[in-house]
Amino acid sequence: MTTAATPEPAPAPTGQGVGPLLRAWRERRRVSQLELALRADSSARHISFIETGRSRPSEEMVLKLAEHLDVPVRERNSLLLAAGYAPRYPETPLDDPALDALREGIERLIQGYEPYPALVVDATYDVVAANRGIAMLLDGIPEHLLQPPLNAMRLTLHPEGLAPRIRNLRAWRGHLLHQMDRQIALQRSEPLRKLYEEVAAYPVPETAVDDEPAEPAPHFALPMRIDHEGRTLSFISSIATFNTPMDVTVAELAIETFLPADPATVKYLRSLLP
Repeated sequence: MTTAATPEPAPAPTGQGVGPLLRAWRERRRVSQLELALRADSSARHISFIETGRSRPSEEMVLKLAEHLDVPVRERNSLLLAAGYAPRYPETPLDDPALDALREGIERLIQGYEPYPALVVDATYDVVAANRGIAMLLDGIPEHLLQPPLNAMRLTLHPEGLAPRIRNLRAWRGHLLHQMDRQIALQRSEPLRKLYEEVAAYPVPETAVDDEPAEPAPHFALPMRIDHEGRTLSFISSIATFNTPMDVTVAELAIETFLPADPATVKYLRSLLP
């Protein structure tokens, strides 16, 4: 797999107000005014008037259009502000008592996944929770990479991080960069873009060769094959988010779990973390 190219910045909407912002999101999603109007039970004429500033949308219409354009929760607040309305979605700090139940639930979830690795990251891949399976994989990583905020992309792709241990580094690196590229295309996140540019610039060791295991196993997704204490472990990752979040912080959390991809990895992890 080839490395994803650095994405071009999304064009900034011209003009002021909610209209140019909505138009930018519509064009980004490659949806016509007519198609959006049909989705939102409106008319192409009304959508055109909103985008050109000839008509001021109601708060309900802003939220309806944002929903049909799959605008991230954080950016929905920006649309509301641009239209002259108060933000609808709070951004509660993760350590706020109001999110105690959420934090406890996340901790139980990833601990219950042990001995297999699992972690929770925010919108820029900073780790907010991790289980013992992840800690095992990070054995021997230099302290300067483990200083908070711990970042999953830096840990994985940095030449002093996990990168030298990943047996199929070029393929896995390409997968991760492509994943970030897609997110940048869907969101207006400058911090995420800067992180992409940083990790994409990390050198790939000349010795990095995507080798095949001695006994290939059938895979239903690209595995990450990583060395650990003389063994090669194989994992397939899965990412889950919260359904219909009503808070910016919660909307930007993602739970990543690593499923063993072969019987040898299952056996080893169960013996290591009983």
